[in-house]
Parts: sequence; structure tokens; C-alpha cells
Amino acid sequence: MAKGNHSEVTEFIHLGLTDNSELQVVLFFVFIVIYLISIRGNLGLIVLIQISPQLHTPMYFFLNQLAFVDFSFTSSVTPNTSVNFLCEVKSITFYACAAQVCCFITFVVCEFYLLSIMAYDRYVAICNPLLYVILMPRKLCIQLIVITYVYGFTVGLVQTVVTFCLSFCDSNMVNHFYCDDVPLVALACSDTQIKELMLIIAGFNTLCSLLIVLISYGFIFFAILRIRSAEGRQKAFSTCVSHLTSITIFYGTIIFMYLPKSSHSLNTDKFASVFYVVVIPMLNPLSIALRNQEVKNALKRIIEKLCLAIR
Repeated sequence: MAKGNHSEVTEFIHLGLTDNSELQVVLFFVFIVIYLISIRGNLGLIVLIQISPQLHTPMYFFLNQLAFVDFSFTSSVTPNTSVNFLCEVKSITFYACAAQVCCFITFVVCEFYLLSIMAYDRYVAICNPLLYVILMPRKLCIQLIVITYVYGFTVGLVQTVVTFCLSFCDSNMVNHFYCDDVPLVALACSDTQIKELMLIIAGFNTLCSLLIVLISYGFIFFAILRIRSAEGRQKAFSTCVSHLTSITIFYGTIIFMYLPKSSHSLNTDKFASVFYVVVIPMLNPLSIALRNQEVKNALKRIIEKLCLAIR
């Protein structure tokens, strides 16, 4: 790979989602509203889990981390994108773009493995309920989260360094609404073979985490079928619904993004990116709050205590 010359490009220009100025104003308000709901939902879920003793279990510990990752994930992109809707020139400095790429990749990889850890947690809880506390002690949960964050940051940092060591001498117009690896590599005028190989290897993270999820839920499915009572099956399945919703939306969008490019355009990719960068972090806490009875009960208790305190 040719040695990069950072002086060639000092900033990048995002082409954004649309050139229509009126639509950009609408999108600004839409993105801001979604972002505010996402912040309120994820931070609210984090606080609720922290102050509710009945939610101090491995399942909610991982949900707590998922809420943090979703909040950080969308915060690395959405505020800057929202401001750009009101700017004639949607510019971002070279190093700010690098920071955005690093944060984005870090939290995407963390989300991959958090979802797979949560799938394994549900497998242990349903298939080995009597050994659940022994098999999922708090120390192990913390170790899994630390490994996930360290690995995610390492992948994000390495991918970012390799990307921004490329030479960008032909154009600085990024065909996206945020700094993303693929459109940035397309701008490079130096050898990109190593980076392209790393992007292929990066697919391992998606495949590996998805494989863990599928195997875990395969065992969960057969374990639920072995439960004799309909009430027991329903109770077991209800603990997985919110997680299954998150998995389906997140992996469904990612898989669509990485379909062969002949099947859809880069513009389609951009709109799909809106879904998993902006919308999914809002949907996750909502699906958990609406479908999880324990979360609803904990929230109800907090509201009742607040009402009594006010009186």
C-alpha cells in the first residue's frame, strides 16, 4: 500500500441524502426528534436498570450495555448529520472524519458481539435454568463486556488507521451522509488492496456473531418445544422477544447492506444506513420497554414512588 500524504486532503465534503433544500429541513427535524427519543430511551433504560434491584441480573446487565452502545453508536453520527442538513457545504475535517469512522466501527463491532452474548445468555437461562447463576456469574459477565469493548476498539482503530493512511488526491466528495469506510476507500488514489482485504476480513465479525446467535437460538427453540405446558413455553419465549426483535432488525439491515452491489445502488445503501444508524438505536429501548414485563413493572414502581414523593 502506498504511503499516505495527509496534506492532500484536509477535509471531506458529504454529499448527504438529498440536494433538495426543503427536504433537508424536514430531515433535520426528523433526525433530531428520532435522536432525542433515542437518547431518552437508552439513557432512561440505563438509569432504570441501575436503580431497580430486581433488574440486577445478567440479562439486564447486557441490556444495559446494549443501551450504552446504541446511545454511543447513534451519537457518533446523528448530531453531525443533523447539523449538516442546515449547511450549504457539508464539510468535516480530516481528523474529525477519522474519529467518526473509528467510533462507528468500534460500536458496530461491539453491538455484533453484544447481541451474540445476549443470545448465549438466553440459551443458558432457558436450557440450563438451575445452573444459570453458576454459569453466568457477574465476574464472567464483566469479563465478556470488557473483551467486547477492547476488541471493538482494536478493530475500529486498526481499520481507521489503515483507511486514513491512504492518499485522497482526486476528490474529497464522500457519497454518504457520514464518514464510512467503503465510500472513503472509493476516493483513494493509492493502492487499496490491503484495505479491501481488511474489509473482507471484517465480514468475519458479522458472520461469527450471527453464527453464535443462530446456534444459541437453535438450542433455545428445541428447549422451548420440550416444555410441556403452553404457559411455560410462552413465558420462556417472552424473555427472548425483545432480543429477537433487535437481532432481526439489526442483522436484517446489515445483510441487506452487504448484498452484491448489482442488486442495489449506493444510494439505496445510504437510506439503509439511516435505518441502522439512526432508527435502530431508537427502536431497541422501545421494543424492550413495550415487550418486557419486568422492565414495565420496574418502571411502574419508579413512577409510583415519584408520585408518592411529590404528594
